[in-house]
Amino acid sequence: MRRVSRIAVGAATAALALTVSACGSSSTSSSSAEGGKSQGIGLAYDIGGKGDQSFNDAAFAGLEKADKEFGYTSRDIEPQDGEADADKVQRLEQLAKSGYNPVIGVGYVYAPAVKEVAAKYPKVTFGIVDDDQVKADNVADLVFHEEQASYLAGVAAAKATKKNHIGFIGGVDTPLIHKFEAGYVQGAQSVNPKIKIEKQYLTETPQEGGFSSPDKGESAAEGQIDAGADVVYHAAGLSGQGVIKAAASRKVWAIGVDSDQYKHSALAKYKNYILTSALKNVEGAVYELAKSVQDGKPETGVIRGSLDNGGVGLSDSNPVFKNDADMQAAIEKAKKGIIDGTIKVKTS
Repeated sequence: MRRVSRIAVGAATAALALTVSACGSSSTSSSSAEGGKSQGIGLAYDIGGKGDQSFNDAAFAGLEKADKEFGYTSRDIEPQDGEADADKVQRLEQLAKSGYNPVIGVGYVYAPAVKEVAAKYPKVTFGIVDDDQVKADNVADLVFHEEQASYLAGVAAAKATKKNHIGFIGGVDTPLIHKFEAGYVQGAQSVNPKIKIEKQYLTETPQEGGFSSPDKGESAAEGQIDAGADVVYHAAGLSGQGVIKAAASRKVWAIGVDSDQYKHSALAKYKNYILTSALKNVEGAVYELAKSVQDGKPETGVIRGSLDNGGVGLSDSNPVFKNDADMQAAIEKAKKGIIDGTIKVKTS
């Protein structure tokens, strides 16, 4: 079992769109293997699909970098609304049969499908993002210390608020998203133990749209802002676009998630209200897994991104955030404490 501590970043090129029957929509420039050699990454998206300006788009950026560097013609496939686990199995099998390697399921919802399909294709490397329970010799569990980046986001929120009142919006009420909340609350309270924190989850299950409904995110954010919050952090995938929209319309701060949402073109009109984003380097994890396969030394086992190895962090694209000396000093102090172990970040 091989582990990594470096997770790279990057992006480039684009792909062509087409439709794949029964498995959702896909973009690719090739559809068959040649000579048994991998032609690229097979990427199956999580709920919300490409264009979420967050989690899925970060995975696609990793695919693009691998395509550019290795001459790949990778393939990415969208999910369908209301699909069953059998659809996910079929999607992954289609990618493995077609010669893609690694095959990556983006999101913990792929865990049962990855486990089943990896057993059928032992010579293919599989990856799953955000799940560490798929135990197999040819599977890499690509996971992160989300709570660490969220702790720093909480410090930033507590420093930015003018009302000592902030908010958190999670997409779905799951243990994974609890990590975001736990770190955020702990970080904020490290600055001000009496700070008021609104907390809300959009849905109980992913199937109800918690990660894919900007309208739900917007409504929840408006409620928290009306209650007095002037900084709102989301961990809600595509639904987070609604959170950011609401924050911008009410002229309060939003904190993004997973990728640097200040830089995303689809959110450009709101960027002056995106204080920072809690980064999770899904892009780097996807690229590094592809590189390991390309190098003939496929990574397997649990590969976890942290502050220590650059797998999580905070973006500093907004000049207001970057140039606030007091905020930056507090964040650097917190970061140092987490890395050296003097700060133990909660996960629930």
